[in-house]
Amino acid sequence: MAALVRAAALTNFSEVAQELGFDPGAALRRAGLRAELIRQPDQLIEADRVARLFEDAARETGCESFGLRMAARRQLSNFGVVSLLLMHQPTLRQVLLTLIDHLHLLNERLAIEVEDVGNLVVLREELVLPVAARQSIELAIGVLYRLGEGLLQERWRPTSVSFTHPPPANPAFHRRFFKCRIEFNGAFNGLVCRAADLDVANSAADPVLAEYAKKMIAALPDDRQRSIDQEVRKAIYLMLPTGRATCKSVASGLGISMRTLQRELDGCGLTFKALISEVRQELARRYVANTHHSLGEVAAMLGYTTHSAFTRWFGTQFGCSPEKWRTRSAPSASRAVRQRRPHAGRGAA
Repeated sequence: MAALVRAAALTNFSEVAQELGFDPGAALRRAGLRAELIRQPDQLIEADRVARLFEDAARETGCESFGLRMAARRQLSNFGVVSLLLMHQPTLRQVLLTLIDHLHLLNERLAIEVEDVGNLVVLREELVLPVAARQSIELAIGVLYRLGEGLLQERWRPTSVSFTHPPPANPAFHRRFFKCRIEFNGAFNGLVCRAADLDVANSAADPVLAEYAKKMIAALPDDRQRSIDQEVRKAIYLMLPTGRATCKSVASGLGISMRTLQRELDGCGLTFKALISEVRQELARRYVANTHHSLGEVAAMLGYTTHSAFTRWFGTQFGCSPEKWRTRSAPSASRAVRQRRPHAGRGAA
């Protein structure tokens, strides 16, 4: 069953495309999406099609900040009926936890984790996609940044933002958007902020309206059951870089016992070992291809404590060493860069 996302994910696609001299209608048709979806935000569409649409648009326009430019225009109301519930939570921390609880209503590919590290909080955000989707991840992190900005306004001061992908040729727009340190080729995708900021009281919160929003959401038709393999994959994406992607930890994160998790996976003909290997393969292709990451760093990002263990696993999965795979993939990566041309319109980084 294809993973779905609300058509609200397309919000501001047309405006950004037109500013860059790009035909949004034609792009949507090529992606197999109806232009009318722009006006039907609650319609569910295939998440993978949307991700490919954004990547194609960035490539055709030569604008590496395409996804982030969409995020710059987003409002809290773009979350649909969930917006009312979010805006009336007592703190930003509770907003984020509530958002995580309702991600299945917004984007089935999106995974978010709130991790306390001393007096800081790491907000990890990943998109469980079979291929790298730079624009989608920048859009998602940009929206998360805007969410904090909308609720805390001038009090919202994250310490840094991190992307696992390389920097754009011109990072000027990223610097204007994120008013904090930006780390490209990082170990994870997400934001780092002060724990105290997440616990500042939301003066606009109204518990009565929050309860009303809960009832509205509960009344929504829900004919799609959560896929256990998709939930496990999302948890693995988030936990791998910290070495916590164990069956026990994933089960705990999903609020079920390890035995229950194993039983549910057995019922789908799956194993935890197979799922973690699949996720590692997907991420290994991305990380190994990015020469800015040393292979030792790649090993750590995939949850391995030693480079030798990672090399053995990689050889079993790909039939060669990571060093050889990186060398083989380098020529095709170079060709892709040479073939990227700015669009005839007002392309910008």
